[in-house]
Amino acid sequence: MTQMMTLHWSPRSPYVRKVMIAIHEMGLQDRIRTVRTVVGGTTPHLEFMKTNPLGKIPTLELPDGTAIYDSPVVIEYLDTLHAGPKLYPSAWPERLTALRRHALGQGMLDTALSLLSERARPSERQSEPHMALWRTKLHACVDALEHEAEALGNSGFTVGHIAIGVALGYLDFRFGSMNWRDNHPMLAAWQATFDARPSVRANLPVDDS
Repeated sequence: MTQMMTLHWSPRSPYVRKVMIAIHEMGLQDRIRTVRTVVGGTTPHLEFMKTNPLGKIPTLELPDGTAIYDSPVVIEYLDTLHAGPKLYPSAWPERLTALRRHALGQGMLDTALSLLSERARPSERQSEPHMALWRTKLHACVDALEHEAEALGNSGFTVGHIAIGVALGYLDFRFGSMNWRDNHPMLAAWQATFDARPSVRANLPVDDS
């Protein structure tokens, strides 16, 4: 009998969402149980930090107690456990393209989370120069992706597609006023195909405490 793995999980973490979409694409849902783990804020989760000293999710626990983190590493490990199309291509230059796209999507999430955290601070303590910088970076990423949208649609589905799709979905989730689809019709069309995937529909972001 196959032993279960445990994924420390939150319904509103975009990094967790990347992993959940990947799990669905790989067909590994029956091998992983999710555990709601609250991290972030200013209160350390000391018990969880015995598993992951960074106190971050997603973290995957293997049956032997090994902990794997963060999302790129979790997905790459899981990609070795199935016989279907790989999310991390083995051949170059396809692998390089997937890694670069993943870095772009991951960077967009990192930037968006920084902006969200700053926006949550009292107005008198917010840094408008930093927020302006992060907004500019996000707009630059969307502009770059508009030029790559056709190539995204014409290449095999990889971890890079997941990262970009989740990042754009996070802009919808937290920064709807950004209206990133304006003047980006090709990227908007690609995102519609991403959003239609069963793996994506099964793992929508939820603003749950």
